Amino acid sequence: MTDAYIYDAVRTPRGAGRPTGSLHTLSPIDLGATVLRALRQRTGFEREPVEDVIFGVGDAVDDQGANLARSAALHAGLDIGTPGSVISRFCASGLDAVNLAAAKVGAGHGDLLIAGGVEMMSLIPIAGTGGPWGTDAAFNTLSNFTPLGVAADLLGTLEGHDRAQVDAYAAESQARAARAWDEGRFARSIVPVHDFNGDLCLDRDEHMRPGSTAESLAKLKPAFADMATKGGFGEIVKKRYPEVNRLQHLHTGGNSSGVVDGASALLIGSAAAGERLGLAPRARITSSATTACDPCLMLVAPAEAARRAAERGGYTLDQIDLFEVNEAFASVVLRFMRETGVPHDKVNVNGGAIAMGHPIGATGGILVGTLLDEMERRGARTGIVTLCAGLGLGVATLIELVE
Repeated sequence: MTDAYIYDAVRTPRGAGRPTGSLHTLSPIDLGATVLRALRQRTGFEREPVEDVIFGVGDAVDDQGANLARSAALHAGLDIGTPGSVISRFCASGLDAVNLAAAKVGAGHGDLLIAGGVEMMSLIPIAGTGGPWGTDAAFNTLSNFTPLGVAADLLGTLEGHDRAQVDAYAAESQARAARAWDEGRFARSIVPVHDFNGDLCLDRDEHMRPGSTAESLAKLKPAFADMATKGGFGEIVKKRYPEVNRLQHLHTGGNSSGVVDGASALLIGSAAAGERLGLAPRARITSSATTACDPCLMLVAPAEAARRAAERGGYTLDQIDLFEVNEAFASVVLRFMRETGVPHDKVNVNGGAIAMGHPIGATGGILVGTLLDEMERRGARTGIVTLCAGLGLGVATLIELVE
């Protein structure tokens, strides 16, 4: 087996996922091309054949469809011989792209690849591709179909969380993200986005609300209560989990991940490819893992995925220095910390998707880059990225700093 190394990682700022968002007037291939051009400029990778560009795309349809990775590579002006492919595993799509690129390098099926992702949620809504999950009545009955927000409230109810806990977590995410931006912790990876005229569209994460407090967040109304009551999903979760006497509606727009647009890209390759390019590796992708859980509860697989990735790399979770656990909802991270025993001072130390947003297909790549930058800043040796994904999936990746 050949070691797979990360040579560089870039991302766009995350734009608000609505028609007034700063990235909304662009196309997904514009965002994809932006990170590809930046990666090329920073590394000079065009001197070595790139054997694939693998992008995670949560909903590969319409402007995000038809092999967005290949389209973005051409749009970016990469060599016409550069292949591209798209992978989709809901929220974990971008991390799957990273893991697939690392696996190809490790198996000797490629020397140099690009992995990352793109999602423009202002253009393509969640579940915009359709599919049996949520639309097939027989499958819904079989799987006890539950929308993500209702599943988050179910998780919080089962865990015994209250509004004060989830709002306190969300407020801390906002505070950590604001501090990270103020201290320039994201500066190495951020690529400003310009339009076709060269005018700046966005150079800072747009979703943040740095003045948020637990008290201000407490004033927000639950976002998924009507979905549970009027949509009938509350009865579905009670049938699946009869110990739930009353579903607690805990999650709001303030303690759930933000809807945003964004893109990420990482250059991943073998030691030999790096030597030919004159690049020093920043980190080694040591191991990865994929797990699954009850699709009705859906959001609890990251802990087991992280545990497996750590063990596969020869570690226990308490030996890992830093974690990026995607903040799909506050209860997801609270559950992860309780189940694993990992303290909050190791988890999402620069905030997360509650503060900065979750551009579905891009998030996995973003989190790997965020983790890598912070590991270098602290001199931390090991880190794990993990995300939950629809239908009860979890993906995790372990990286080690190259000194």
